[in-house]
Amino acid sequence: MANKDEKTHSQKAEAGDLVEVSLLKYSYEGVLLDSPSTDKDIVLLKMDSGYNIGLKKKDIFEIKLLKKAEVKKDSFQLQKDKSKPNIGLIITGGTIASRHDPKTGGVMPVDSPEKLFRFYPQLFEKVNVLKMESPFTKASEDMDSKDWQKIARVAEKMLNDSNIKGIIITHGTDFLHYTSSALGFFLRNINKPVVLTYSQRSIDRASSDANLNLQCAALAAISDIAEVMLVGHATTNDDYCYALPGAKVRKMHTSKRDTFKAINAEPIAKIYPDRIDFMSDYNLRNEKKKVKLDVKFEEKVALVKIYPGQEPDILDFYLRNKYKGIILEMSGIGQVPTSKSRTSWLTKLKEVQKRGMIVCGTSQCIYGRVDPYVYSTARDILETGVIYLEDMLSETALVKLGWVLAHPEWTKNRETIKQKMLENFSGELNNRI
Repeated sequence: MANKDEKTHSQKAEAGDLVEVSLLKYSYEGVLLDSPSTDKDIVLLKMDSGYNIGLKKKDIFEIKLLKKAEVKKDSFQLQKDKSKPNIGLIITGGTIASRHDPKTGGVMPVDSPEKLFRFYPQLFEKVNVLKMESPFTKASEDMDSKDWQKIARVAEKMLNDSNIKGIIITHGTDFLHYTSSALGFFLRNINKPVVLTYSQRSIDRASSDANLNLQCAALAAISDIAEVMLVGHATTNDDYCYALPGAKVRKMHTSKRDTFKAINAEPIAKIYPDRIDFMSDYNLRNEKKKVKLDVKFEEKVALVKIYPGQEPDILDFYLRNKYKGIILEMSGIGQVPTSKSRTSWLTKLKEVQKRGMIVCGTSQCIYGRVDPYVYSTARDILETGVIYLEDMLSETALVKLGWVLAHPEWTKNRETIKQKMLENFSGELNNRI
């Protein structure tokens, strides 16, 4: 009997082909993937469910070729329709700009605009993509402040172009809320919609959320909402999206399509593929205004999460490495270990702030605000100089602190820094809760 490798070769099955793999008692149908380099004795299949399974070669009786992989040609031609409004599109990477790689079973970046557009013909039923730029292609976890600045510079040019009604930015999900916060600070005097959108599932999967998200993002981009907002699935179904305020949003689930939620705020609008239902106040479009860039950023800032028994000496690391500011994500209403704990933070907090470090406090709780006047221990923390940041999200607070500390005119004294951290620049604070 021929060995298993010979069977595969005789059937001419290659990575990307649809195959049926037969074991002694069971058979599995799926797309054949490249075997992992670490274990050539495993055959990988991608199932219809989207999950990958591994089968040992020694247990396989037969691999039957069902269908060769199709090689699709990218023949999409971008058509302009003068009756439709024009938008700008900024592509940065992430799952929404990736497609399934039949050889590895993962996703790979789309390497040309034509390949991206081929998946989204419905986008062009509503708008013309007048300008498209891709300042970089990265997963969001690989981005940093330099990338936020690049996006902001491209966005500023598009927003100040009189031929463009608004912009869409495609982005990975994991750190999308950091980028949306940054753009709210970097783009001053916003005159048109700035819409960030995403997908949790790659664009060539039947369950992808990308198509609805882009359709709704297109409507948001030509609306009167002059805000940085995030547009994506409001439910797990393909029914409508929410437009969420960029500085008050957080990713709440690892894989659900409605992963993003507004925190301590209401959605701006409910968006269907054919209409927008407004839900809360927003800044109105004003194309007479000119967007101004303010992309200064101090990278020596950090986010530190407080946990039981945590030693305050961690702050010495940041002092040694010349960090300018820290966001402390505190417990509940704004607590850290104090005098009744063997790891009290009070002395160390006084020390680091005396040596010039700015320390601000947010809550680990998802909803609500910090308040140093409820418990006496929190008043002790406040007296060390910690700036309590109301209901600001920790991620937004980190970005804002880096932005504030990059302005020399605001850092001449601690009181001005406190004033700026508590000034509402882009809706990051909600005084109504």
